[in-house]
Amino acid sequence: MQLGDRHGRVATDLRVSLTDRCNLRCTYCMPADGLPWLPSEEALTDAEVVRVLTVAVERLGITKLRFTGGEPLLRPGLARIIAASKELRTADGRPPETSLTTNGLGLDKRLDDLVAAGLDRVNISLDSLDRATYARLSRRDRLPDVLTAIDAVIASPLRPIKINAVIMRGENEQAIAPLAQFCLERGLQLRFIEQMPLGPRHEWVRSAMVTQAEILDVLHQHHTLTPVDEPRGHAPAELWRVEPDTRPGIAHAGGTIGVIASVTHPFCAACDRSRITADGQVRTCLFSRTETDLRTILRSGGSDDDLAAAWVGAHASKPAGHGIDEPTFLPPLRTMSAIGG
Repeated sequence: MQLGDRHGRVATDLRVSLTDRCNLRCTYCMPADGLPWLPSEEALTDAEVVRVLTVAVERLGITKLRFTGGEPLLRPGLARIIAASKELRTADGRPPETSLTTNGLGLDKRLDDLVAAGLDRVNISLDSLDRATYARLSRRDRLPDVLTAIDAVIASPLRPIKINAVIMRGENEQAIAPLAQFCLERGLQLRFIEQMPLGPRHEWVRSAMVTQAEILDVLHQHHTLTPVDEPRGHAPAELWRVEPDTRPGIAHAGGTIGVIASVTHPFCAACDRSRITADGQVRTCLFSRTETDLRTILRSGGSDDDLAAAWVGAHASKPAGHGIDEPTFLPPLRTMSAIGG
């Protein structure tokens, strides 16, 4: 069996939300006073998560697992779940690739356990290198802690290391060039992300979004960039190769910078993702307004065949695209922290 749809796409990449809770309050993600958190009894247990992962990998062709939240480091059983996932085997007999999307807070303190569990790589969110700007956007003064985590990951075997940055008009456009320099100097893979309508209700305005074209205009002022001509495949980011720079004070060995332009250059036609929320709901698209309930199947004595059939059925009706540009578009009922990044 596989997670195919009527548009010819097959999902092999699973985003697994382990919690909707977060220790930041980023302006593009949630209100200043947070959200009503999911009651603990409604979230999947560690054992239930592992059972869902087992069905995904060993029955439905999933080869990549990305653990998200909320903030996945807040899940006490994170390392145990990663270790259990590395015991699974894909159709070609290999363990699935495991990665983590995190805000980085406390990552340095848990890094050894996560590496030992089998974590392969990490994405860290960093929207500014200016402490005041970071504190304003995240509503928490924690930039030094994030930078400490990044240093720890650089010293670890995890590769590649990706940095995610959401750029917003009037907020952090000035962060584009410093973030690029910071990542190029350290061999990190920077991914700028267009702001999407996944935050507090009625607060996303398309005209306030900084587009891929605008981000590239800024980068071209500081670096020599050429499009990466290798096939993009299922990757959400369009990549540009940055030439090395030997000028004093700004020297770096070059690298790549990507832009995830979900709004202005959507990649829906090549999407290979499925999503599971922390309360066990299948989402076939980040912007879905419908979900398929696996938690009830799990808790009512359903078999693995039942779980697989429900999941396959959900993906069969996956829409062709997110429809942001359609006049009938409505944002999802959940915010990003409740969906899973």
